[in-house]
Amino acid sequence: MKNQTAISSVLLMSLSDTPRTIYVLFTIFLLIYLMTVSSNLLIILLVVTCAHLHTPMYFFLGNLAFLDMSYSSVTVLRLLYDLTTHRWSMSLPDCIAQMFFVMYFGGSEAFLLSSMSYDRYVAICRPLYYLHVMSWGLCTQMMTLAWSSALIAPIIFTLCLRRLTFCGPNFIQNFFCDLPHLLQISCTDTSINVLVLVTVGSVFGAIAFLITFYTYFRIFRAVTKIRTNDGKHKAFSTCTSHLTVVLIYYASVTFIYFVPNTSNLLALNRTATIIYTLVTPLLNPLIYSLRNKDLKAALQRTFHRHLLIPDNGTRRCR
Repeated sequence: MKNQTAISSVLLMSLSDTPRTIYVLFTIFLLIYLMTVSSNLLIILLVVTCAHLHTPMYFFLGNLAFLDMSYSSVTVLRLLYDLTTHRWSMSLPDCIAQMFFVMYFGGSEAFLLSSMSYDRYVAICRPLYYLHVMSWGLCTQMMTLAWSSALIAPIIFTLCLRRLTFCGPNFIQNFFCDLPHLLQISCTDTSINVLVLVTVGSVFGAIAFLITFYTYFRIFRAVTKIRTNDGKHKAFSTCTSHLTVVLIYYASVTFIYFVPNTSNLLALNRTATIIYTLVTPLLNPLIYSLRNKDLKAALQRTFHRHLLIPDNGTRRCR
């Protein structure tokens, strides 16, 4: 058998070799990251401090904001570090750890979006029973199930990596570590890992997607039965923001994981990866805040109270 030397680090894809371009990219990505963290953190603070936002819908939205902030930190912070140091390399254990959290936060978002779609289904199709059905107990259980279920797949994938030997070439065609790229640099048979990836990924992905698809199918059926245009518009307006986020998420995931990584589609795949990694965590809070009257009103009251009127401790966000 041919001697194989195990690698201890991986080389990431450099976004540019020109110092001036790197400086521009670093500035843009840093601004995007700061805007992402600040906007998502603002939503979390509003949901926590404003009493009228203590509803199931905003409970889920607060979880989504925390999830977007965490996903962006796992990927973008490392990208900013590489742009600063020009290293574009990572130790193999760090690469596997980043892969774990990338898959965990990505899977958590799929389950969270399905939970949010069920919340919108109850709000539109069963409005009289909304507060009874969407109790705090059920919301807590749904979030616990979403966060814990998303752990299963990354744990399985990480354990399956223990049977592989990584001996190069150690170049990854991405600016962060993901499971398909790790499988490509293995010098041992990855057929079992691919089978596990396809099986487990399909099962968990199908569950989250089918729940989301079925709930919106029921929503559209219910809305089409409304006779007045004003009634239809009001019903659709309650789920437009969430549906937009769902479409962006599944479109990005489809391009990243299901479009063949050929030379003709490589640029498209990289673009989708950048959008999903950098832009989507920023778009989500903007989509919800721009189309949500309650959030805009809470933001205006908070801004007015803390910046325009001295806070004497007697007023609260209501």
